Amino acid sequence: MLSKARLDGRKFNEIRKTVIQRNYLKFPEGSVLICQGNTKIIVTASVIESVPRFLVDTGAGWITAEYSMLPRATQIRNQREKYKGRSVEIQRLIGRSIRAAFNYEKLGERTIKIDCDVIQADGGTRCASITGAFVAVFDAINHLYNEQLIYEFPDYKVIAAVSLGIKNNQILLDLDYNEDSKVDVDFNFVMNEDSEIIEIQGTAEGATFSKEKLYEILDLGENGILELIKIQKKELNL
Repeated sequence: MLSKARLDGRKFNEIRKTVIQRNYLKFPEGSVLICQGNTKIIVTASVIESVPRFLVDTGAGWITAEYSMLPRATQIRNQREKYKGRSVEIQRLIGRSIRAAFNYEKLGERTIKIDCDVIQADGGTRCASITGAFVAVFDAINHLYNEQLIYEFPDYKVIAAVSLGIKNNQILLDLDYNEDSKVDVDFNFVMNEDSEIIEIQGTAEGATFSKEKLYEILDLGENGILELIKIQKKELNL
Protein backbone atom coordinates (compact mmCIF):
# COMPACT_ATOMS: atom_id res chain seq x y z
CA MET A 1 0.00 0.00 0.00
CA LEU A 2 1.10 3.54 -0.72
CA SER A 3 1.19 6.03 2.11
CA LYS A 4 -1.57 8.59 2.16
CA ALA A 5 0.91 11.32 1.21
CA ARG A 6 1.91 11.74 -2.42
CA LEU A 7 4.97 13.40 -3.91
CA ASP A 8 3.23 16.79 -3.99
CA GLY A 9 2.00 16.34 -0.41
CA ARG A 10 -1.62 15.55 -1.25
CA LYS A 11 -3.55 12.69 0.27
CA PHE A 12 -4.66 9.93 -2.11
CA ASN A 13 -8.21 11.34 -2.18
CA GLU A 14 -7.34 15.01 -2.78
CA ILE A 15 -7.70 16.91 -6.03
CA ARG A 16 -4.99 19.33 -7.07
CA LYS A 17 -5.45 23.05 -6.46
CA THR A 18 -7.79 24.19 -9.22
CA VAL A 19 -8.24 27.80 -10.34
CA ILE A 20 -10.54 28.92 -13.17
CA GLN A 21 -10.04 32.44 -14.53
CA ARG A 22 -12.96 33.64 -16.65
CA ASN A 23 -12.81 36.15 -19.53
CA TYR A 24 -9.14 35.30 -20.00
CA LEU A 25 -9.06 36.50 -23.62
CA LYS A 26 -10.61 39.63 -25.10
CA PHE A 27 -12.34 38.41 -28.24
CA PRO A 28 -14.04 35.00 -27.67
CA GLU A 29 -17.63 34.92 -26.39
CA GLY A 30 -16.37 32.63 -23.62
CA SER A 31 -12.80 32.02 -22.45
CA VAL A 32 -11.05 30.64 -19.39
CA LEU A 33 -7.63 29.75 -18.15
CA ILE A 34 -7.92 26.63 -16.03
CA CYS A 35 -4.98 25.66 -13.82
CA GLN A 36 -5.18 22.25 -12.16
CA GLY A 37 -1.95 21.67 -10.34
CA ASN A 38 0.75 22.39 -12.93
CA THR A 39 -1.57 21.68 -15.86
CA LYS A 40 -2.64 24.90 -17.58
CA ILE A 41 -5.15 25.11 -20.43
CA ILE A 42 -6.70 28.01 -22.31
CA VAL A 43 -10.27 27.13 -23.28
CA THR A 44 -12.31 29.34 -25.60
CA ALA A 45 -15.92 29.04 -26.74
CA SER A 46 -16.75 30.79 -30.03
CA VAL A 47 -20.20 31.40 -31.45
CA ILE A 48 -20.44 30.54 -35.15
CA GLU A 49 -23.62 31.44 -37.03
CA SER A 50 -23.91 28.12 -38.85
CA VAL A 51 -24.37 24.43 -38.10
CA PRO A 52 -23.11 21.19 -39.63
CA ARG A 53 -24.93 20.10 -42.78
CA PHE A 54 -26.98 17.45 -40.99
CA LEU A 55 -28.59 20.18 -38.83
CA VAL A 56 -29.38 22.73 -41.56
CA ASP A 57 -33.07 23.78 -41.53
CA THR A 58 -33.75 21.88 -38.28
CA GLY A 59 -33.63 24.96 -36.04
CA ALA A 60 -31.25 23.15 -33.68
CA GLY A 61 -27.79 24.22 -32.59
CA TRP A 62 -24.57 22.28 -32.04
CA ILE A 63 -21.53 22.18 -29.75
CA THR A 64 -18.21 20.74 -30.86
CA ALA A 65 -14.58 20.87 -29.73
CA GLU A 66 -10.95 20.87 -30.81
CA TYR A 67 -7.97 20.03 -28.59
CA SER A 68 -4.27 20.62 -29.09
CA MET A 69 -1.07 20.92 -27.12
CA LEU A 70 1.69 23.48 -27.62
CA PRO A 71 5.08 21.96 -28.54
CA ARG A 72 6.67 22.99 -25.23
CA ALA A 73 3.70 22.20 -23.03
CA THR A 74 5.76 19.13 -22.07
CA GLN A 75 9.24 18.57 -20.65
CA ILE A 76 10.73 18.06 -24.10
CA ARG A 77 9.51 19.66 -27.33
CA ASN A 78 6.91 17.70 -29.28
CA GLN A 79 6.07 18.19 -32.93
CA ARG A 80 3.25 20.67 -33.46
CA GLU A 81 0.07 18.63 -33.64
CA LYS A 82 -1.81 18.13 -36.89
CA TYR A 83 -4.87 16.19 -35.79
CA LYS A 84 -3.09 13.24 -34.24
CA GLY A 85 -5.29 10.28 -33.34
CA ARG A 86 -4.97 11.03 -29.63
CA SER A 87 -6.10 14.63 -30.09
CA VAL A 88 -9.10 13.58 -32.18
CA GLU A 89 -10.15 11.09 -29.49
CA ILE A 90 -9.85 13.74 -26.77
CA GLN A 91 -11.73 16.45 -28.64
CA ARG A 92 -14.57 14.03 -29.34
CA LEU A 93 -14.75 13.28 -25.62
CA ILE A 94 -14.86 17.00 -24.82
CA GLY A 95 -17.61 17.60 -27.38
CA ARG A 96 -19.73 14.69 -26.15
CA SER A 97 -19.35 15.80 -22.55
CA ILE A 98 -20.37 19.41 -23.11
CA ARG A 99 -23.30 18.42 -25.33
CA ALA A 100 -24.49 16.31 -22.38
CA ALA A 101 -24.37 19.42 -20.19
CA PHE A 102 -26.53 21.82 -22.23
CA ASN A 103 -29.79 21.59 -24.18
CA TYR A 104 -27.89 22.79 -27.25
CA GLU A 105 -30.90 22.37 -29.54
CA LYS A 106 -32.23 25.65 -28.10
CA LEU A 107 -29.26 27.64 -29.39
CA GLY A 108 -30.91 28.16 -32.77
CA GLU A 109 -29.01 27.23 -35.91
CA ARG A 110 -25.59 28.19 -34.60
CA THR A 111 -22.54 26.31 -33.32
CA ILE A 112 -20.46 26.85 -30.22
CA LYS A 113 -16.92 25.79 -31.07
CA ILE A 114 -14.68 24.94 -28.13
CA ASP A 115 -10.90 25.22 -28.50
CA CYS A 116 -8.77 23.65 -25.77
CA ASP A 117 -5.11 24.64 -26.03
CA VAL A 118 -2.80 23.02 -23.49
CA ILE A 119 -0.01 25.45 -22.63
CA GLN A 120 1.47 23.30 -19.84
CA ALA A 121 0.81 19.59 -19.45
CA ASP A 122 1.24 17.80 -16.13
CA GLY A 123 -1.45 15.14 -16.33
CA GLY A 124 -5.23 15.22 -16.59
CA THR A 125 -5.37 17.55 -19.60
CA ARG A 126 -8.53 16.07 -21.12
CA CYS A 127 -10.35 16.23 -17.80
CA ALA A 128 -9.26 19.79 -17.07
CA SER A 129 -10.32 20.73 -20.60
CA ILE A 130 -13.84 19.46 -19.92
CA THR A 131 -14.06 21.23 -16.56
CA GLY A 132 -12.88 24.51 -18.12
CA ALA A 133 -15.01 24.07 -21.24
CA PHE A 134 -18.23 24.00 -19.24
CA VAL A 135 -17.46 27.46 -17.85
CA ALA A 136 -16.39 28.87 -21.22
CA VAL A 137 -19.51 27.54 -22.98
CA PHE A 138 -21.76 28.83 -20.18
CA ASP A 139 -20.31 32.31 -20.73
CA ALA A 140 -20.74 32.01 -24.52
CA ILE A 141 -24.40 31.07 -24.10
CA ASN A 142 -24.82 33.90 -21.60
CA HIS A 143 -23.45 36.25 -24.27
CA LEU A 144 -26.14 35.04 -26.69
CA TYR A 145 -28.80 35.56 -24.03
CA ASN A 146 -27.60 39.03 -23.03
CA GLU A 147 -27.43 40.09 -26.68
CA GLN A 148 -30.99 38.76 -27.13
CA LEU A 149 -29.87 36.36 -29.82
CA ILE A 150 -31.70 33.73 -27.79
CA TYR A 151 -34.62 34.53 -25.49
CA GLU A 152 -34.37 31.57 -23.15
CA PHE A 153 -31.23 30.26 -21.48
CA PRO A 154 -31.04 26.53 -22.37
CA ASP A 155 -31.48 23.96 -19.63
CA TYR A 156 -28.15 22.72 -18.29
CA LYS A 157 -26.44 20.67 -15.61
CA VAL A 158 -22.95 21.59 -14.43
CA ILE A 159 -20.40 18.94 -15.38
CA ALA A 160 -16.76 18.28 -14.60
CA ALA A 161 -14.20 15.54 -15.14
CA VAL A 162 -11.36 13.99 -13.18
CA SER A 163 -8.67 11.35 -13.65
CA LEU A 164 -7.96 8.46 -11.29
CA GLY A 165 -5.51 5.60 -11.13
CA ILE A 166 -4.58 2.52 -9.13
CA LYS A 167 -1.03 1.87 -8.02
CA ASN A 168 -0.18 -1.01 -5.66
CA ASN A 169 -3.90 -1.42 -4.99
CA GLN A 170 -4.21 2.22 -3.84
CA ILE A 171 -6.64 4.48 -5.69
CA LEU A 172 -5.29 7.95 -6.48
CA LEU A 173 -7.50 10.92 -7.38
CA ASP A 174 -6.56 13.58 -9.97
CA LEU A 175 -3.27 12.26 -11.33
CA ASP A 176 -0.30 14.41 -12.23
CA TYR A 177 1.99 13.25 -15.04
CA ASN A 178 4.41 11.40 -12.76
CA GLU A 179 1.54 9.34 -11.34
CA ASP A 180 -0.30 8.91 -14.62
CA SER A 181 2.78 7.43 -16.28
CA LYS A 182 3.21 4.80 -13.55
CA VAL A 183 -0.26 3.64 -12.51
CA ASP A 184 -1.46 0.08 -13.09
CA VAL A 185 -4.99 1.21 -13.97
CA ASP A 186 -5.95 4.51 -15.58
CA PHE A 187 -9.41 6.16 -15.45
CA ASN A 188 -11.09 9.31 -16.75
CA PHE A 189 -14.50 10.08 -15.33
CA VAL A 190 -17.12 12.66 -16.44
CA MET A 191 -20.19 13.37 -14.30
CA ASN A 192 -22.78 16.10 -13.74
CA GLU A 193 -23.93 17.89 -10.60
CA ASP A 194 -26.66 15.29 -10.01
CA SER A 195 -24.01 12.54 -9.89
CA GLU A 196 -25.20 11.21 -13.25
CA ILE A 197 -22.42 9.57 -15.25
CA ILE A 198 -21.62 10.97 -18.69
CA GLU A 199 -18.55 8.93 -19.56
CA ILE A 200 -16.15 6.46 -17.98
CA GLN A 201 -12.83 5.56 -19.60
CA GLY A 202 -10.97 2.82 -17.76
CA THR A 203 -7.96 0.82 -18.87
CA ALA A 204 -5.74 -1.77 -17.20
CA GLU A 205 -2.20 -0.58 -17.94
CA GLY A 206 -0.43 -3.41 -16.14
CA ALA A 207 -2.84 -5.06 -13.73
CA THR A 208 -6.47 -6.08 -13.68
CA PHE A 209 -8.99 -4.73 -11.19
CA SER A 210 -12.11 -6.10 -9.53
CA LYS A 211 -15.71 -4.91 -9.67
CA GLU A 212 -15.38 -3.91 -6.03
CA LYS A 213 -12.40 -1.72 -6.89
CA LEU A 214 -14.40 -0.18 -9.72
CA TYR A 215 -17.12 0.85 -7.25
CA GLU A 216 -14.47 2.44 -5.03
CA ILE A 217 -13.09 4.33 -8.03
CA LEU A 218 -16.56 5.59 -8.92
CA ASP A 219 -17.18 6.81 -5.38
CA LEU A 220 -13.85 8.63 -5.15
CA GLY A 221 -14.28 10.07 -8.66
CA GLU A 222 -17.73 11.36 -7.72
CA ASN A 223 -16.29 13.12 -4.66
CA GLY A 224 -13.60 14.75 -6.76
CA ILE A 225 -16.01 15.89 -9.47
CA LEU A 226 -18.47 17.37 -6.98
CA GLU A 227 -15.56 19.32 -5.48
CA LEU A 228 -14.65 20.65 -8.92
CA ILE A 229 -18.29 21.56 -9.57
CA LYS A 230 -18.28 23.65 -6.38
CA ILE A 231 -15.33 25.59 -7.83
CA GLN A 232 -17.15 26.09 -11.16
CA LYS A 233 -20.35 27.22 -9.45
CA LYS A 234 -18.48 29.67 -7.24
CA GLU A 235 -16.75 31.14 -10.30
CA LEU A 236 -20.07 31.41 -12.20
CA ASN A 237 -22.02 32.65 -9.15
CA LEU A 238 -24.51 29.82 -9.52
